Amino acid sequence: MASAVSLAASPSPLAPASSPARTLRHAHAALPPARGPRSPALRAVPGNRRAVVGRGASAAVRAVQGQDTTIQVPDVTKATWQSLVMESELPVLVEFWASWCGPCKMIDPIVGKLSKEYEGKLKCYKLNTDENPDIASQYGVRSIPTMMMFKNGEKKDAVIGAVPESTLVTCVEKFTER
Repeated sequence: MASAVSLAASPSPLAPASSPARTLRHAHAALPPARGPRSPALRAVPGNRRAVVGRGASAAVRAVQGQDTTIQVPDVTKATWQSLVMESELPVLVEFWASWCGPCKMIDPIVGKLSKEYEGKLKCYKLNTDENPDIASQYGVRSIPTMMMFKNGEKKDAVIGAVPESTLVTCVEKFTER
């Protein structure tokens, strides 16, 4: 086999078509053609840190280079629930989420954006339902993500699922003063 490799490195133009040198040199020609473009363009949604390369179920997801500009929403727990949510002077938006929940990861940057846009008029927190199941069951949370609006210590509204930003804005607008 060593002689075949050395022949492949410098093939002779006089070598017959069935010689090891000719076979190794053109072995790639026998491979099936690749699906999709050879160098797929990186498709990304503005504001997203993830992009999809390629097509279909075999698409690879890669992190896009760039700075993370999402606003971190503070956590609320069973221990801080009373002081942060129930006794708040401002309306409070609470995102019920879990670390394994894909749609929760999609909605989190939107809640962060709202916390910045409504700073001084709205408080935003997130509650991990795996770590605080008591509060989630107390408010009847059966699906995540669930966003709940609280005002004056009372639950006022709830939005379930990874909804568009406009849906959350409509909910927030009902309970905040612009």
